[in-house]
Amino acid sequence: MARRITIFGATGSIGENTVDLLTRQGGAAEYDVVALSGGRNVARLAEQARALQADLAVTAHEECYDDLKAALAGSGVEAAAGPQALAEAADRPSDWIMSAIVGAAGLVPGMRALRHGTTLALANKESLVTAGPLLLATAAQHGARILPVDSEHSAIFQALVGEEIEAVERIVITASGGAFRDWPIEALKNATPEQASSHPNWAMGQRITVDSASMFNKALELIETKEYFGIDPDRIEAVVHPESLIHALVGFRDGAIMAHVGPPDMRHAIGYALNWPDRRDLPVARLDLVQIGQLNFRPACEARWPALRLAREVMQAGGLTGAAFNAAKEAALDAFLARQIGFTQMAEVVEAVLDRLSGDSLLTKSPESLEKVLETDHLARQAAADIVRGLER
Repeated sequence: MARRITIFGATGSIGENTVDLLTRQGGAAEYDVVALSGGRNVARLAEQARALQADLAVTAHEECYDDLKAALAGSGVEAAAGPQALAEAADRPSDWIMSAIVGAAGLVPGMRALRHGTTLALANKESLVTAGPLLLATAAQHGARILPVDSEHSAIFQALVGEEIEAVERIVITASGGAFRDWPIEALKNATPEQASSHPNWAMGQRITVDSASMFNKALELIETKEYFGIDPDRIEAVVHPESLIHALVGFRDGAIMAHVGPPDMRHAIGYALNWPDRRDLPVARLDLVQIGQLNFRPACEARWPALRLAREVMQAGGLTGAAFNAAKEAALDAFLARQIGFTQMAEVVEAVLDRLSGDSLLTKSPESLEKVLETDHLARQAAADIVRGLER
């Protein structure tokens, strides 16, 4: 039987690369595409759904339903819209689901999918940051599997094949440094959304590219590493690696370090998760080590990137602090893109939200239910909106 596949976030950069790999590996002839979801780009979503002969296409925005339905007319593909439709799509039986919706919005469909015992290819890092223990417990309870798709966590996962986690001494994840890695620190406060939206190495969506420039993306990945691999925060490091060729390193207690090296192409991590436990040919560049010549590393300075310091505080605090951190980060990013606050004020907003909510006993509790996670998310966004109004330029 053909493998049943669902892609949440099909029109984003991760989703597009997933569709590309499915097409190269036989498309509708090899895979039974159960559902695709996207945002406002319904024309592209409909095009993908037609090409892969999907059963269902869902736009996250209810107001886009008519456009999606019109674009799918005569195709035999069912159209749906809105958060409830996304959740219901996750209930449709699939063997492998790509979770690539950006932000906390990806948590609900991912959780619903795990309850059906599916394999969840997780590119939505916010799920582990906001509800790591709950997500992993749900997977264990229902015999589901979570495969990491972030390039760093895929690299760690691959380096650990055949190894015992008890033998790991440290994990090092790398960061490109983003658009502003060579800027003077004092100039960062004047950085614009346009400047922050240009990544030196990776082709990604705007939000994750800005998160890379602020290092909030790497902050989320530090927390994600702790949650997924169960590693003590003191043994997780971040370094700046401008070439973006080494994606992560795992150090073992005998002093050995295993590094995952590859081109900055998300199709490797996606393809590894898609074909796991096998490896198949992938259309990614092969590295010429002589041509590369050298690899460079710099310290990840927390004065330049305070998001890293905040991530360490979140890891130490545990509980629902990750949910508050992520919600505040998303709200601060919205405010920056809307030019309500400056680039460096994003970290100020997040820190202020954590300070304001730190006295709330809710944050100290483990994310025992999805409702508690969503409640924390709501409280943090409210606090962030209030703080942004006080900072608004």
